[in-house]
Amino acid sequence: MKDKIKKYLKEIIKFVIILAIILNIVSYFKSQDLNKEKLTEQSFKLLDNTRYTVPNDKPILVHFWATWCPTCKIEASNIEKISKEYEVITIASQSGSKEEIQKYLDEHNLTFKVVNDIDGQYSNKFNIQVFPTTFIYDKNKNLKFSEVGYTSTFGLYLRMFFAQ
Repeated sequence: MKDKIKKYLKEIIKFVIILAIILNIVSYFKSQDLNKEKLTEQSFKLLDNTRYTVPNDKPILVHFWATWCPTCKIEASNIEKISKEYEVITIASQSGSKEEIQKYLDEHNLTFKVVNDIDGQYSNKFNIQVFPTTFIYDKNKNLKFSEVGYTSTFGLYLRMFFAQ
């Protein structure tokens, strides 16, 4: 019985490792077409009609997501956690009116800053093809990391730490 359990655990671990490698390779290739330029936006108009000014002395995470995206829903708590300690701006794409997005945020207890990209202006500028997509810029607004697909809380914290 013990040998069978060990065998199954080994197979599960192998599967998880192979899956992680494949997902990272897919993410790498999907991120090849993303905008790699310096962050030029100085401010964003948020869902509540206030303006968020990008800080000049801190790294920033820019996260593209959508209310209809299942992976975005799973990753939202990771973005919420990191937004408590770092500068984070999220851009809701193809997600409806500001009222619909606010309802989604309220239902999921999310408080991070949100821009409604209703006309696709930001998605086009950053060349977003897949959701979620995350960019991390250093304090000089140089792109340090980009990720297409799910990113763990630990992965986000690690990337933000190295972007400082």
